[in-house]
Amino acid sequence: MTALLELRKVQARYGPVQALRGVNIDVPEGTVVAVLGANGAGKTTTLRAVSGTVKRDGEITFAGKPLRSGPEAVAKAGIAHVPEGRGTFTDLSVTENLRLGAYTRRDRSVKADIERMATYFPWILDRGDQRAGTLSGGEQQMLALARALMGRPRLLMLDEPSLGLAPLIVREIFRIVRELNEKEGLTVLVVEQDARIALDSAATAYVLEVGTVALSGTSAELKGDEAVRRSYLGY
Repeated sequence: MTALLELRKVQARYGPVQALRGVNIDVPEGTVVAVLGANGAGKTTTLRAVSGTVKRDGEITFAGKPLRSGPEAVAKAGIAHVPEGRGTFTDLSVTENLRLGAYTRRDRSVKADIERMATYFPWILDRGDQRAGTLSGGEQQMLALARALMGRPRLLMLDEPSLGLAPLIVREIFRIVRELNEKEGLTVLVVEQDARIALDSAATAYVLEVGTVALSGTSAELKGDEAVRRSYLGY
């Protein structure tokens, strides 16, 4: 299976602190890939290295071409990044947030895509004028996801989508992610501390420890690995 995104010997640092130490990751097109690990393992930094928001070395290729660094170049290449903590524009309305997600596009089908988002998030149309900051935490996470999808990305990167949310909301978000993957062929790279739900949704996964890939394999293989079960799955 062809890799849409490839990381080769990627290193990243915050000042004197090295956060990634030669990370190699493949994200095949049309799949869901999870990155697991404890706090400080380098999960979030991996996504930031791809989106160009942290200083990095090594090779990152997307659709067979070197990926230019910088958020705007990455967005134009077809990568959408939903950061940890949702990042909605709280003073703008739901609809205004969605329109901002389409800023890199030049076509005129934005309205149609808002209606398409409503097939996954039915409340969006009825509450289009509502200020985003008045939404619940789960609704803000869903709005951030919908806004990212408005750019029609080939790759969606999700950073800790379960953070601070009730289990029922988390399950619904991952159900939508699986549906997007299965129905629309969307490729997804998800960073998640809840290894159980991530492995249930992903085809393959990587486990990071102190900025390096400690383990990788199919979700079934990692579920069957005693060290992974003990450290991340709790059984």
